[in-house]
Amino acid sequence: MDKKSIKDINVKGKRALVRVDFNVPMKSGQVTDDRRMRAALPTINYLLENGASVVLMSHLGRPKGGPDPKYAMDPVAVKLSELLGRPVKKLNDCIGAEVEAAVKAMKPGDVTLLENTRFHPEEEKNGAEMSKQLAVLGEVYVNDAFGSAHRAHSSTEGVTKTLRPAVAGFLLEKELIYLGKALAAPQPPFIAIMGGAKISDKIAVIENLLGKVDALLIGGGMANTFFAAQGLNMEKSLVEADAIETAKKLLAEHAAKLILPVDCVVAAEFKPDAESKVVPINEVPAGWMIVDIGPATIAHFANRLAAAKTVVWNGPMGVFEMPAFAKGTFAIAEVLANLSGATTIIGGGDSAAAVEESGLADKISHISTGGGASLEFLEGRVLPGVAALDDK
Repeated sequence: MDKKSIKDINVKGKRALVRVDFNVPMKSGQVTDDRRMRAALPTINYLLENGASVVLMSHLGRPKGGPDPKYAMDPVAVKLSELLGRPVKKLNDCIGAEVEAAVKAMKPGDVTLLENTRFHPEEEKNGAEMSKQLAVLGEVYVNDAFGSAHRAHSSTEGVTKTLRPAVAGFLLEKELIYLGKALAAPQPPFIAIMGGAKISDKIAVIENLLGKVDALLIGGGMANTFFAAQGLNMEKSLVEADAIETAKKLLAEHAAKLILPVDCVVAAEFKPDAESKVVPINEVPAGWMIVDIGPATIAHFANRLAAAKTVVWNGPMGVFEMPAFAKGTFAIAEVLANLSGATTIIGGGDSAAAVEESGLADKISHISTGGGASLEFLEGRVLPGVAALDDK
């Protein structure tokens, strides 16, 4: 972590403009999952306790080119007020003269939430004018939105061109410390687990990790493409034809490190209540499809993980959204939760949801709040929202 954090600057009496990740699920005008909001509370509370006023900004959903009531931040303000135990003032825009006047009237201890930054198309274009208008709203800039740090947008990168100091909040700092250490100085044995549907989404991550790990366990739909590369008939299973050559190359160069499933759960149809059974990998019945890893694979993977001291996991082991085919994913979550003395890191997305759902989250060292951002970080790419912050 070579970037300054909020502890490295004086915030007393200052207006802190904080980029948070409040892109939370909603239903009937209410927040249905406040995990991302709770993750930002340590930063917000630290700023308030140290005499700052706090101006929060976030995107929500994917509004098409302008304001959309469905993606307004009002329900987020209500939920945040509950979580903080103090009033949160919600403004009807995120830039402009009225917004500027409202934030300049704030006193230490006040909390204001700006309207959805994506109501302005300039946000995603990293427009200079919008960046400047956001910058005047704060006297210090804090980025605590790891989930958006891989995007060069006005609220994550452009704003720092005119607003300094620009520092990391506690959540962003924690992400960088855990993920950074796993890549730069992992305690061995270092094992990565990759799942999810597609190998193409994660080729760069796999290639970067293969140079650092002692073993890479592959599950989920992406394993099928490796099997197809070995000449096995995957029947109706998801296989990426375009990625077969890449899979062949990876197998040829890293056969000792790549650990594939030995058995699988197959289903007659892609339906939650489909007929299913366990078969060896080379015996997928005609017309059936692979939907999860089997019990022998769970045991095989658990065996490989037993001595691990650093584990990074990204992506489910099967069709996790169908309960009948989520057993492999939950079993791996349990293996990680029970590893003693190991640093376990879950890289956001479905694998993070699985760990939360299984009630094992408190037994994992770190669960990333950013799926796309954690993947790009694991690829070894520079995240614009992080690069823009002040160096220590």
